[in-house]
Amino acid sequence: MKIIVLGAGVVGVTTAWYLAEQGHEVEVIDRQPGVALETSFANAGQVSPGYSTPWAMPGLPLKAARWLVSRHSPLVVRPAYASLPMARFVAGLLANCTSHAYEINKGRMLRIAEYSRDCLRALRQQTGLQYEGRQNGLIQLFRTEKQVEHAYEDMRLLDDSHIPHELLDVDGILRHEPGLAGARHLLVGGLRLPGDESGDCHLFTTRLAALAEEKGVTFRFRTRIEAIEAAADSITGVRTNEGRVQGDAYVLALGSYSPRMLKPIELRMPVYPVKGYSLTAPITDETRVPVGTVNDETYKVAITRFEDRIRIGGTAELTGWRMTLSPDRRETLELSFGDMFGGADLSKASYWTGLRPCTPDGTPIVGPAPRYGNLWLNTGHGTLGWTMACGSAKLLADRIGGRRTEIPALDLSLDRYTG
Repeated sequence: MKIIVLGAGVVGVTTAWYLAEQGHEVEVIDRQPGVALETSFANAGQVSPGYSTPWAMPGLPLKAARWLVSRHSPLVVRPAYASLPMARFVAGLLANCTSHAYEINKGRMLRIAEYSRDCLRALRQQTGLQYEGRQNGLIQLFRTEKQVEHAYEDMRLLDDSHIPHELLDVDGILRHEPGLAGARHLLVGGLRLPGDESGDCHLFTTRLAALAEEKGVTFRFRTRIEAIEAAADSITGVRTNEGRVQGDAYVLALGSYSPRMLKPIELRMPVYPVKGYSLTAPITDETRVPVGTVNDETYKVAITRFEDRIRIGGTAELTGWRMTLSPDRRETLELSFGDMFGGADLSKASYWTGLRPCTPDGTPIVGPAPRYGNLWLNTGHGTLGWTMACGSAKLLADRIGGRRTEIPALDLSLDRYTG
């Protein structure tokens, strides 16, 4: 088939790759001048299936109430930008804050994230793709005993999914991450996930796109998608500023902008843009930076090592589609890194923001669109776009090609929101 992929972020590019692997003619359309220049550009750099956890969990409402009055809160809501989509997202999030929903949602997320990590490893072995990747695991750092207690429930779910993990005392943390020695007094424990990885997502996507082009994938950059054109039960084309594009099937991988594209054809998708920030700073002292990647549970900040620089990412800000850089969010990232490490020059850091396409249950939407037989969806990955990219792309390619998927996939589609 000729398949049109809308969006050239990490999800769109991996989708194009797996479709081309199966022999399809693939064309990717994006308004940007290259791949991975929005949400995929400067994310936290983690491939973290073991850390795949829905935000909606028991206790979130109480935590959120405390966070909203904290200067360095991991969650920020800007009331001035309140909207109906924001209200629907928050309501959906709160509805999923039960123990039953949490177990279902986390199980789904772990399933696709673990599968995706396996697909990434196979892709790396097949192609030799290099992207400053490190396979040193991830450590979730706890500053309080209550955080350790909460980790036991996650460990039970990790056991159920057969995901390797270990609870570390402070000495155990320092054996894996000696750069944390100066923060010993702040730590009470950590959860290590040895199967998690890290790397530069933009570099990964750029190099995979080049390999996809060698397989015949066509990329149409600087092309603005204006509308999806539909008949009664199928998509008939895509209207762009460069003309009309047609294919046998269409994949929507436009991240936070996916709902806007579906609204004119009367499909509602519960995806909301949750804003995140990152700093990328040059390393100045090798002894005071991480070997791999760590997450500061208190501020929900990820600190990831690349070859010669550090990526510090975090914050969940509800502010619509606004892309302004907030000084207070930078302060929180700098505070977390300064507490834990210190071996990077933050005065020379590049400051970035991106919109994460989040669903209220935390699980991405991967599968066919209702009503339209040739429209497929691959979006809503939230903070775990790269973590889940290869797996969701392989699943979708298999479903489009009529192949049996390697893991259960029916509960990942948009239909789960309508029963």
